[in-house]
Amino acid sequence: MKLTRALLLAVAALLAAVAVGCGSPGESDDDSSSTTATTRATERVDVAAAGDVTLTIWDQEVRGGQAAQIRRLNAEFQEKYPNVTINRVAKSFEDLNTTLKLAVSGPRAPDVVQANQGRPVMGQLVRARLLRPLTDYAEVYGWDDRYSDLLLNLNKFSPDARQFGSGDLYGLSQMGEIVGVFYNRRLVRRLPETLEEFEASLAETKRAGGVPIQFGNLDKWPGIHEYETVLGRNATPQAVSDFVFAASGASFDTPEFTAAARTLQDWAKAGYFTPDFNGVGYDPAWQRFARGESPYLIAGTWLVADLIRAMGDDVGFFVLPGETAGDDPVALGGEGLPFTVTTASKNPDVAAAYIDFITDANAARVLVETDNLPAMSLPDGIAPTEGLTGDVFAAWRSLNEANGIIPYIDYATPTFYDDISGAIQELLAEKQSPEEFTSGVEAKYSEFTGSL
Repeated sequence: MKLTRALLLAVAALLAAVAVGCGSPGESDDDSSSTTATTRATERVDVAAAGDVTLTIWDQEVRGGQAAQIRRLNAEFQEKYPNVTINRVAKSFEDLNTTLKLAVSGPRAPDVVQANQGRPVMGQLVRARLLRPLTDYAEVYGWDDRYSDLLLNLNKFSPDARQFGSGDLYGLSQMGEIVGVFYNRRLVRRLPETLEEFEASLAETKRAGGVPIQFGNLDKWPGIHEYETVLGRNATPQAVSDFVFAASGASFDTPEFTAAARTLQDWAKAGYFTPDFNGVGYDPAWQRFARGESPYLIAGTWLVADLIRAMGDDVGFFVLPGETAGDDPVALGGEGLPFTVTTASKNPDVAAAYIDFITDANAARVLVETDNLPAMSLPDGIAPTEGLTGDVFAAWRSLNEANGIIPYIDYATPTFYDDISGAIQELLAEKQSPEEFTSGVEAKYSEFTGSL
């Protein structure tokens, strides 16, 4: 889930101001290579011997299964360590991001916060030295063994935040995420094995007077998910990752990125999406799907618990197929918002122990039991094999085996959410051709990468 235009402008303005004023005494404001001094962790803290501690934690785990797992894990942590009190501040995604920057830079900063990956949020916080590097804790707790390299790299920055995807680790995520195709088992009797078969199914539903894909783009970020779902069947995962991490020679203006834009625009022209989709919200769109108003919904696995509750055994999930049956799977995905430790925390060792607790093997079991997809490695024998969760876990496993996960492109620059979401709205409204879309986005992207 992504940020709104107004929110990103506010974030950028705030963090620019914070970054100017956060240098240590005697430092130049231009000395971006320096970092806030921290005591390096060399061993696990004995939380029980830490005395009375209150951890203030800001999160956005408010949807069905997300809320269930964090409440359960917080209770287990406090039961194990009765000397620790968790002051949980739960916010919606947008509320969290609207208030996060002022909170972490203020006199009563939280100890642990969820901070969205990429340059717009985490990168700006790192640059302003408001987040503590966690590389030392990763060594102490063995976090590198829990996650794939890609998932770790999504939470890494250089100290000056110029390099994304390498450097120090700044957070750990609980949830794995896949954006794929949910389908109504009552309406889809045979799963499409190729992209051509999928598009034939869309056309058949449209001819019968139905809405093939429920899609609400009022919030703007869903359009990114729709575009990248198609992009994964045109560009290679490496090309998308190179673009997001600003690798040398990476570009948005390529034949593959343009072809994905053309397909998405063609779907809109053909009426495959919800009528007036730019005026429909994300939640109303998936709720219409859950009521049986469409055979398909392109969305993320954070909806699994809600859809199971609404549809029971009638909902399934698959990754958009390729040109040929049996093509390696490719899908937009990665991980949920990472938990980070603020530089203002007076109890960073206990905060790190908390992050370790909510991402360990026991936490993975809790996530599975609450219909969530863990980002960390799983103990043997706990992955579901049936129903919607079985579909999702099978897709996650096959995507990781094929190195088929592509990251969210709005991580690419501090303003890229605004750049890409606005451009997608114009593309779908036929105000831009696919060629104009990719060249226009590339111009803004190259302006940023040229400054690195």
